[in-house]
Amino acid sequence: MESFIEWLNENVLWSNPVIYIILAIGLFFSIITRFLQVRHVKDMWTLMFNGKKSEAGVSSFQALSIALSGRIGTGNIAGVATAIAMGGPGAVFWMWFMAFLGAGTAFIESTLAQIYKVKKDGVYRGGPAFYIEKGLGIKWFAVLFALAAILALAILMPGIQSNSISVSVENAFGVSPTITGLIVIALLALIIFGGVKRIALVAQYVVPFMAIGYILVSLIIIAMNFTEIPAVISLIFKSAFAIDSVFGGLVGSAIAWGVKRGVYSNEAGQGTGAHAAAAAEVSHPVKQGLVQSFSIYIDTLFVCTATAFMILFTGAFNTYDADKNPVVENIPGIEAGAGYTQSAVESVLPGFGAGFVAVSLFFFCFTTIMAYYYMSETNVAYLIGERVRKPAMFLLKIVLLASTFFGAIRTADLAWAFGDVGLGIMVWLNLIAILLLSKTAIKALRDYEAQKKQGLDPVFNSTKLGIKNAEYWENGYKEETEKEKVS
Repeated sequence: MESFIEWLNENVLWSNPVIYIILAIGLFFSIITRFLQVRHVKDMWTLMFNGKKSEAGVSSFQALSIALSGRIGTGNIAGVATAIAMGGPGAVFWMWFMAFLGAGTAFIESTLAQIYKVKKDGVYRGGPAFYIEKGLGIKWFAVLFALAAILALAILMPGIQSNSISVSVENAFGVSPTITGLIVIALLALIIFGGVKRIALVAQYVVPFMAIGYILVSLIIIAMNFTEIPAVISLIFKSAFAIDSVFGGLVGSAIAWGVKRGVYSNEAGQGTGAHAAAAAEVSHPVKQGLVQSFSIYIDTLFVCTATAFMILFTGAFNTYDADKNPVVENIPGIEAGAGYTQSAVESVLPGFGAGFVAVSLFFFCFTTIMAYYYMSETNVAYLIGERVRKPAMFLLKIVLLASTFFGAIRTADLAWAFGDVGLGIMVWLNLIAILLLSKTAIKALRDYEAQKKQGLDPVFNSTKLGIKNAEYWENGYKEETEKEKVS
């Protein structure tokens, strides 16, 4: 089984041609949006705090927090370390590059999620399955994505997060992975059995706290190694373009691992962020599309960079070639992953590093599993009729809790391999869909920009723009309270 999973990842889902296709698609979206990730940075920031929640929807900030719950996870700590281990310091540059392009991809999928959202069980639901069916009119394709998303998010990927928690907690505190796994699923059950609003509430407070705390510690380490800043920046860029004498031969691996771990971390193109985007109460789909674009910057340019700098500034890493022979071995015996970050912080702040990273990973990974449940729930809601939806949701909770516990006690390599399969399937299906639907998202962007030029607060009207099957927006946006009065 392990050999098949490895073959599937390396030769099909994450082969070199696929890596370059993902980069090309991100560049395409950046070009057709005229690099909105640069032009609309100000709007991204202001819109983040402007939205208001309603009976059916969460605020823009809450939707951003749910999306960041999914984005900021083990990929930001263990994933960055793995990229450096397999691709060298140059992989960090390609993660940055992927984040820049990914912001355009995130905009497209999140805007589409808003355009084609629906109201089910009293709350907004949306995401790839919804915009595939409504935008493309291909029901079987939508069902295929929903099934793939449930497989990936409820079964294959939670194990990566819980495994990272258990490994780091055992390393820092000597707690058995079994005990850690039981604690994680007990806390998780308290939240996911409380529904979407409880998930949004927890994410709203926990995500900013955990991200700011982690970045502050990284800034302390950078400040304590201030003189090394030019050398580290130089090493990243030289390694990325095969100029560095030690890491120059790894440029192919740097690109591959930088893109793969970049996509895993920021989730642009995967379709996960689109589920959260659809839940927001906004007057125009582009507003939430821009907010979700900014989440890519928060994830990769801030949090992932914090991890990379802590590791590179302290030299707490090993790097291996394609045959797994060591190119650099600064910390012998430490497995690629969270152990690099723990060693980095521990070398500067003795007695603090291992525990700090373990606690950080707990929050990062726990909130990610929480977000995985919400996204899985959205796809179950798409597939299952109202009469059997409650028992289906209960079964989903049990399955996710079981996969989370199983992940906590299995090997790290197997956990990551299964996660890469789940991620690859979702990315492939979603990228095809958003490529075919990109014209609709661009039409919405132009409408938003035209209204902004007129000094208006943009309001969306799908009927006016000729966008079919966007029932929520027919004849123009009305606030949720007004919609309820009309109905």
